[in-house]
Amino acid sequence: MKHARIAWAGAVHDAVEVDGQLELQTPAFKGRRVGFDEVVWLPPLAPINRPRTVLALGLNYADHAKELAFRAPEEPLAFVKGEASLTGHKAFTVRPDGVNFMHYECELAVVIGQPAKRVKKADALHYVAGYTVANDYAIRDYLENWYRPNLKVKNRDTCTPLGPWLVDAADVHEQLGGPQNLALRTTVNGKVTQQGHTKDMIFDVATLIEYFSAFMTLMPGDLILTGTPDGVVDCQPGDVIVTEIDGIGALTNTITSESKA
Repeated sequence: MKHARIAWAGAVHDAVEVDGQLELQTPAFKGRRVGFDEVVWLPPLAPINRPRTVLALGLNYADHAKELAFRAPEEPLAFVKGEASLTGHKAFTVRPDGVNFMHYECELAVVIGQPAKRVKKADALHYVAGYTVANDYAIRDYLENWYRPNLKVKNRDTCTPLGPWLVDAADVHEQLGGPQNLALRTTVNGKVTQQGHTKDMIFDVATLIEYFSAFMTLMPGDLILTGTPDGVVDCQPGDVIVTEIDGIGALTNTITSESKA
């Protein structure tokens, strides 16, 4: 099932996709259907009463590491992102004025469903609630070292669109062949600029859960952004970027300038 979180009629609602519409789950409106263009899309994540941990992978596709003239990492290269960077489907992302290179990163995002501590790889996927699409924008002007991107590269408000759907883990595992069986692509203004496949991850989803849970507890609602393949290009104000993963969804996002925002 595909789940969404939306704003409609002055309130926030959980919804599911039914026959090309959003069916509201809010008790007062349960069963009512609204169109995709009638709502404001939010990141498809349930609220939690603690800070959400967002772990993002760098250089997790060998072709992307090669594209950037870096050797592939020997263990997962991760950094932490703030939740304020998250925004929803069809939202605007701000490009700071005066920067020379800002690019998208189409990524499979893993949403943790239950506390995970010292999880073995063979059991790791049982701890996943679902999957969504992330676009993890990076601003290369601020980059000092690809292995340790500083906060200004990856943690700016609006720079991590997420959605539109959270797809149940069972659907991905049983119907789509698992998280390592998904094609990714990005278009900029309708032109395909990036294509890849999750089978080419250096560290697959189960390995990442085993790795992180060995030294920290992953909690329900936490996110793992699993990296991007090669094919990133600079994005300018007005560009419409669609990051898409087969079976998960197509996430649309528009770049706006800092002065206009």
